Amino acid sequence: HLNMQRSAPVDPTKMGVGKGIAVLTSGGDAQGMNAAVRATVRVGIYTGAKVYFVHEGYQGLVDGGDNIRQATWESVSMMLQLGGTVIGSARCQDFRSKEGRAKAACNLVKLGITNLCVIGGDGSLTGANEFRNEWSELNHYQSEAKCSSHLNIVGMVGSIDNDFCGTDMTIGTDSALHRIMEVVDAITTTAQSHQRAFILEVMGRHCGYLALVTALACGADWVFIPEMPPDEGWEDHLCRRLTYQRSIGNRLNVIIVAEGALDRHGKPITCDIIKNLVTKKLGFDTRATILGHVQRGGTPSAFDRILGSRMGVEAVMALLEATPDTPACVVSLSGNMAVRLPLMECVQVTKEVTKAMAEGRFEEAVKLRGKSFENNWNTYKLLAHVTAPDMKVYNNNINIAIMNVGAPCAGMNAAVRSAVRIGILQGHSMLAVHDGFDGLAHGTIEPMTWGYVGGWTGKGGSNLGTKRSLPASMIEEISLNIAKYNIHALVIIGGFEAFVGGLELVTAREKYEELCIPLVVIPATVSNNIPGSDFSIGADTALNTITTTCDRIKQSAAGTKRRVFIIETMGGYCGYLATMAGLAAGADAAYIYEERVGIHDLETNVEHLLEKMKTTVKRGLILRNEKCNANYTTDFIFNLYSEEGKGVFDCRKNVLGHMQQGGTPTPFDRNFGTKMGAKAVLWLTEKLKECYRHGRIFANTPDSACVLGMKKRAMIFQPLSDLKEDTDSEHRIPKTQWWLKLRPILKILAKYKISLDTSETATMEHVIKKRGTV
Repeated sequence: HLNMQRSAPVDPTKMGVGKGIAVLTSGGDAQGMNAAVRATVRVGIYTGAKVYFVHEGYQGLVDGGDNIRQATWESVSMMLQLGGTVIGSARCQDFRSKEGRAKAACNLVKLGITNLCVIGGDGSLTGANEFRNEWSELNHYQSEAKCSSHLNIVGMVGSIDNDFCGTDMTIGTDSALHRIMEVVDAITTTAQSHQRAFILEVMGRHCGYLALVTALACGADWVFIPEMPPDEGWEDHLCRRLTYQRSIGNRLNVIIVAEGALDRHGKPITCDIIKNLVTKKLGFDTRATILGHVQRGGTPSAFDRILGSRMGVEAVMALLEATPDTPACVVSLSGNMAVRLPLMECVQVTKEVTKAMAEGRFEEAVKLRGKSFENNWNTYKLLAHVTAPDMKVYNNNINIAIMNVGAPCAGMNAAVRSAVRIGILQGHSMLAVHDGFDGLAHGTIEPMTWGYVGGWTGKGGSNLGTKRSLPASMIEEISLNIAKYNIHALVIIGGFEAFVGGLELVTAREKYEELCIPLVVIPATVSNNIPGSDFSIGADTALNTITTTCDRIKQSAAGTKRRVFIIETMGGYCGYLATMAGLAAGADAAYIYEERVGIHDLETNVEHLLEKMKTTVKRGLILRNEKCNANYTTDFIFNLYSEEGKGVFDCRKNVLGHMQQGGTPTPFDRNFGTKMGAKAVLWLTEKLKECYRHGRIFANTPDSACVLGMKKRAMIFQPLSDLKEDTDSEHRIPKTQWWLKLRPILKILAKYKISLDTSETATMEHVIKKRGTV
């Protein structure tokens, strides 16, 4: 780590005084760029800096004049929900020449700008670094150069391909996946009516990320990506696979192709080649669809808005803390942590991937793409290029039961599907338990085959059925059924009840030997309130539902003017949904249980809105978590605002309710569910081997009952009993929650003068050392 910690506390609202920051978007557009621009502008203004838009990318930087304009707080209003980039982007030849760059430097110096924030792909960022290195030479004829001896540069990667090494997700990738999945879902309904094979070409000239995640998220039969060309003789293998799928009753085949897909000899594999092959060899009715620019379009997803906003904040901090000696950096997310990475190291690794692919070192190319790409590839390989084993192969007599517990949420079915299929591939028999712990007690248990879970990935809700009941009151019946159905291990997919229920089973092990079996809890709830995991399946889908609704409400409020909406979200006592939806929808405040709301806060918020109505942005959006305060109810807050706003603004309220639990799962939840289900069963297989004694399974150690959770950057198993300490059982939330540190960003972006704790800034990390393999 190159440490960049400051010793004396800095007042963040004075950090930028006297400094100029310019922000530009360059290269191909991506959804979420506007969120990044908006955050950069608002946080820049918050620190006291002057912020400038550069219109039309580098072309605007070279042409100067009206292309570089000072930004105001209001000028970025209503940008958050727009796709593309509002300030325009252009491919620029002029900037490639030295004269062009000298013009650009002159335009910046004239306005006193020495900080540049570039949002674009690797080409745009490499250009920015070159510009920075030449800065003193370009300015060397100008008198003002004394005050601008160096240029600071920070990059944010905006690219739907997710092709930049060092970053888990680039801005726009998640939204592009949303567009693709909408199309895949629509196509599957028509293909099933006609028994067709569909070939879909998605973007990604040099990077197969979109194709790979799409294939995982829709359970495609085959995916072609540039990083991993198919083996020789793939044509026969593909045809065998499609024929087999038809023979077991699948009415539809889906093949996903990245536009840059190649075979082992470097020859392109196109939609047409595959279509001709399948039509001629198998005589299947085949259709090809090329998605093209649809993928760049549409509204940014909640994830991309939050990503863009968080990156914008981090970028401004990185610019204002930079010295002539710090290397140009990119800000990005790793897991859920903001990180800063040296720009040129990332570019170098990105180029090495292309080189490895060109030289046929494919395994290495997949590794260089990073952990998340590699995990996706491994999960895909586990689930896709396999033939369902015959029933005769179930030789090891292990029975694993799967159940859903708690409220339904999108993505539960994806987790069940991958758990069942991985289990069958491991040679286990998989059992469905319907209706949660009730089903386990009443014996509504049946075997699941490979085909039983076909097409489940894209289905919302819970196909197994789910209940909130806890096992403690029916332990006797449960243990009898575990013995009767000979259940050797248990997968519990669900919310807080799944966690508590798991603990109750562990406690009862002392009394009931039948309960001494390995079990794993997979967090799946819209509330995201499970100890041991930063994310739970279903929360992303709910977040997108809330965000879309808020967009519509904001549009209505923008039309009527002078209107404030109060929206109540779900989440129990957990303020995750309210806070994240507040960030994604640009709310003025989000009331949550974790951060006490007092009369003083309510007064401040009302005054803030009264001030806001004097500007050009005459509307307000307030989110309230359903259980944030027993006395300050949604009605109370609505009445208070209505009274205080009399004559200035009027109020409306909206309780979103159960729509938040429904809907088709988002790409993130499908993918997350698929990976969690697979990982859980592989872990159980290992545990069962450890616990096998004298011809039977016996597991009573704490580490044989775990929660599988996403923590910072990895999926890890933690014993249920260890997590009890970190749980506020009364309010059904973990005692420590990572997203609380995003709350200040919400307030700053809503123009509150609060102090941002800058002591926890991200340190610069090396990509090349981090990889180990490079």
